[in-house]
Amino acid sequence: MAEEDVPAELGRLWRLSTPERLGRPAELDVDRVVRAAVDLADRDGLAGVTLSKVAKALGFTAMSLYRHVGSKDELVVLMEDHASGPPPDLGNIEGGWRAGLREWALRLRAVHDQRPWLAHAPLSGPPSGPNAIGWLDAGLRTLRDTGLGWGEKTGICTVLSGYVRHTSLMAQQLEEGRRGTGLDQAQVEQGYGRALARFVQPDRFPEAAKLFASGVFEPPANEPAEPGDPDFTFGLGLILDGVAAAIDAAREPAAGSA
Repeated sequence: MAEEDVPAELGRLWRLSTPERLGRPAELDVDRVVRAAVDLADRDGLAGVTLSKVAKALGFTAMSLYRHVGSKDELVVLMEDHASGPPPDLGNIEGGWRAGLREWALRLRAVHDQRPWLAHAPLSGPPSGPNAIGWLDAGLRTLRDTGLGWGEKTGICTVLSGYVRHTSLMAQQLEEGRRGTGLDQAQVEQGYGRALARFVQPDRFPEAAKLFASGVFEPPANEPAEPGDPDFTFGLGLILDGVAAAIDAAREPAAGSA
């Protein structure tokens, strides 16, 4: 495909060169616009990013940006790709596909923890920018020797990236709910368990009543909290168990024909 046949949005995402206009060199470019927008999002969240605010931060008018960014929606796509950064190098991770894929998810979650606004960006389609494709490629490489098909491997990366995005958003919402209470998440869960235990009666909710009577919402005494997000790592383990089952199923026909 010739460069002139590439959609303008995709060309800007991949930084394809454009013919220079006559006169003075442009003082703005896509990278400057995107970096300024990401700085605003890091400070004020995604809702705080508008073309007019980005232009003001750069010392230009909003109309000046349209030569470099076609719309606010396109700007968000450019911001996401820039903010996700280059993919991790998982080549030295020992432990096969599971350890590699687990590290991939943990690194992606770290990116979301650093830039919480990423989870609020609207889904605009499959990965299309160089950094997004780099992350996809890194995930696919961990699954290279599993015997899974391309549809299964891309599906696994999609499930994991969606899980990271969802848990990041949920963690933010839980934190917002605690704001002003002075309680941490363990204390909130403790209060929740004790309050609901009064209302959840065995004759109406037999299994739920057992749950609230089990003490699962009580923090273990004299036991330090697990580092990181134990709920995230628990869910990640369940997903990886499912991947392992899919790999075993893919290998069974091959083993049977041997």
